[in-house]
Amino acid sequence: MARLHEFLRGLRVVDLSRYLPGPLASLLLVDLGAEVVKVEPPGGEPMRQLGPRTADGQGAWHAALNAGKRIVELDLATGAGRDALLDLLAGADVLIESFRPGVMARLGLAFPMLRERFPRLVCVSLSGYGQDGPLAQAAGHDNNYLAQAGLLAGVGPAPEVPTLVWPPLADCLGSMFGLSALLAALLARERSGQGCHIDIALADVASPWLTLGLASLAAGEPPRRAQGLLDGGWACYGIYRTADGREVSLGAVEPKFWAAFCQAAGRPDWIARQDEPLPQQALRAEVAAFFAGLSAEDLERRFAGVDCCLARVLTLEEACASAHAQARQLVRRGQDGGLQALFPAWVDGAPPEARGAMRRGEPG
Repeated sequence: MARLHEFLRGLRVVDLSRYLPGPLASLLLVDLGAEVVKVEPPGGEPMRQLGPRTADGQGAWHAALNAGKRIVELDLATGAGRDALLDLLAGADVLIESFRPGVMARLGLAFPMLRERFPRLVCVSLSGYGQDGPLAQAAGHDNNYLAQAGLLAGVGPAPEVPTLVWPPLADCLGSMFGLSALLAALLARERSGQGCHIDIALADVASPWLTLGLASLAAGEPPRRAQGLLDGGWACYGIYRTADGREVSLGAVEPKFWAAFCQAAGRPDWIARQDEPLPQQALRAEVAAFFAGLSAEDLERRFAGVDCCLARVLTLEEACASAHAQARQLVRRGQDGGLQALFPAWVDGAPPEARGAMRRGEPG
């Protein structure tokens, strides 16, 4: 019987990255069984200072992102630090880094040199705007990358300004594409015997998520915020507020679900209006008024057993305590007492194992 934590057993990863994108990718590699050494500058990386603190004073975000990893501190600007890193890379399969383009070369770690010295090494660079191009040296953060990609313009109600996205979407997508690309590169290495250098820009990673929007654009119907099928223009698909100030999500896209919702709501006259022209402002207002007249508990009783894609908008605390989350066992307490969101996959009927605690170590 296969186990998730055995998939990458024996794989060695050196992670130079900071903040969220790279460390999240290497965290998921821990779940898959890889051995990860996180290399930080003397005194630790800046993520240690962001966010809430644990009971023992650690940065909670940093501790969560680095559970199960071995942390070593090296000053890569010194010859000793560089040599210690090269020693680590001699036994590694993967290198992850998130410096601004050109920094690796200035540290004496240019990718052509690494390829010559370690031909099987898979290197993954996660930067804001890629290793080349007009914005390669520009600073940025998640909202900048989403703005540059054309995604941010479509988020939130109109005519207000676009809303920020939490958690940071470009950072998390960078993690996912970095992870998937390096796993594919490892598979290719089994055939060729050669590693490679993977260049991922956080400003690029939203593009595949915009596939439907790009298709609309190519068809001559560029998307407009809060006017489309799935972004607030369609009455059967949206977020509505209840009488007690809670929210519910309605996703009655298929006609059978919409019909079931309308019947249970006592408004069969709405059924034929599902395909009214977008944006359906009048119908949305009527549906909103219906929800505003009932509490969340009233709605749960009224729609119990009705197959219409209606769900409460849960807080994070409620989501973690839900029957679904408890049954799936994907959010659990780690050894350090923090909550861990584990790799979201069961394998051969078993959930993933909890991660070990972050531990400090020597470079060797």
